Amino acid sequence: MSEARSEIAFFDVETTVPTRTGQGFALLEFGAILVCPRKLEELEHYSTLIRPSNLSLISSLSVRCNGITRDAVISAPTFRELAARVYDILHGRIWAGHNILRFDCARIREAFAEIGQPAPEPKGTIDSLAVLTQRFGRRAGDMKLATLATYFGLGQQSHRSLDDVRMNLEVLKYCATVLFLESSLPDIFTANSWVSPNATTRSRRNSNSTPDGMILDKNIASSSRLRNDMLSPANQKTEENHPILSLVTRSIAVEIKPNTSERDPFDMALLRTESESLETDISIEETLDSSEMSSTASVSEGRTDLGGFLEPYEVFVPAINASFVPFYRGSQRIQLLHEGVILQLYCTNLKVRFGLSTKFVDHAGRPRLSFVVNASKSLCKVLDACDVVAQKLSSDSGSSSEWRPVVTRKDGFVNYPTVRLNIPTAMSGDTAVYATEMYQKESSGSVQRLVFSQFDAEELGTLFTPGTLVDAFFSLDPYDYRQNAGIRLVAKKLIIHSN
Repeated sequence: MSEARSEIAFFDVETTVPTRTGQGFALLEFGAILVCPRKLEELEHYSTLIRPSNLSLISSLSVRCNGITRDAVISAPTFRELAARVYDILHGRIWAGHNILRFDCARIREAFAEIGQPAPEPKGTIDSLAVLTQRFGRRAGDMKLATLATYFGLGQQSHRSLDDVRMNLEVLKYCATVLFLESSLPDIFTANSWVSPNATTRSRRNSNSTPDGMILDKNIASSSRLRNDMLSPANQKTEENHPILSLVTRSIAVEIKPNTSERDPFDMALLRTESESLETDISIEETLDSSEMSSTASVSEGRTDLGGFLEPYEVFVPAINASFVPFYRGSQRIQLLHEGVILQLYCTNLKVRFGLSTKFVDHAGRPRLSFVVNASKSLCKVLDACDVVAQKLSSDSGSSSEWRPVVTRKDGFVNYPTVRLNIPTAMSGDTAVYATEMYQKESSGSVQRLVFSQFDAEELGTLFTPGTLVDAFFSLDPYDYRQNAGIRLVAKKLIIHSN
């Protein structure tokens, strides 16, 4: 990638608002600012109204949203006429904006597809909604651009492309300044600051890990406790001389395309945005401490001591509730309780539906392990109730994340619900080990602990073939990360039945 492509392209689009099912969006305005990543200064800006192919799409609802009327765009160029300019601004640069991953990026690609031309491709994407939700927490409310602008006294959002882009830049600078002050004066600021339960931090046990399973350049050095290490060594000198830039750039969530032959001067670490499906493993930070690991029930000579784990039929559903508990460096997390005690479940004879998944990897390049089992009616009843209380608490706290039910009921298999059990990993010295205790139960009823000499997902996968029965002890860990929220089932102990 050439030096000329090192700028960050902050952009925003305004569109029509669909008024009926199946109706798409039509672009009404495009605005962009090219920003120098070193100084965050504006290098160039561009803004234009766009005339949609069908003016009737501009309804009264659409006008109320952004103020763009039919008369305003009647003499504007069509997107086909503007496509080359938009392509030149965006292609090969890092794209940035507020909520662009869910909205603006999709609208750009749709517009190019409509005219039959290839869409521009980003070198990376920076969604300030995700960045600020992670780093700044929800102290500013719902984290919409208008709410953030009000919080910092920047005026009202105009919902016009270029104005919104400039407002987005100002919000980022203000947030970065606050974070810089908090990191510099922790006794004054951090101790008295409320940090959202949705804010994600790194594990105490591994300061180089990240909460989203990204693969980091092994040469990147650790830095501030408020930031993930996301810049290459080549950028560290510039960053040290610009504390605000260092906070913004180190908080950026970037999706990098494969590197070209030329090293880019604004080289950022890799982060993949992973689509969610039945086989998706939500990438969140593992924070099991030694006390949690030791709470696992023991197995001896075929006898099982449940050690605080409840079978689904033992759970009194009205006694399930959720509350916030202190988490890490001032943040909070949701905890599920049953009659005032942390809820953990034990289920027998769970049938494996889909074997071990190794689709995604963690920060060290190891597969994130999980498998899918059929869920009984009693288990579904308990988990559905947990979803209800945890989702309500999450929503009441101001979270706008999309809640993903813990029980999966796919079309065509509604009567065959499933759940995903995750097998976390941990480090023992320099060696990766499974953080889940695993045992094998013979047909005779005897139970033996499985000992693995090394981390080998392929070897482990042979134990979790479809149809295999498993007894599982697992915790229910609510998460809220990168606009996705739900409950993650983490296996503390598994007893695998021999076929």
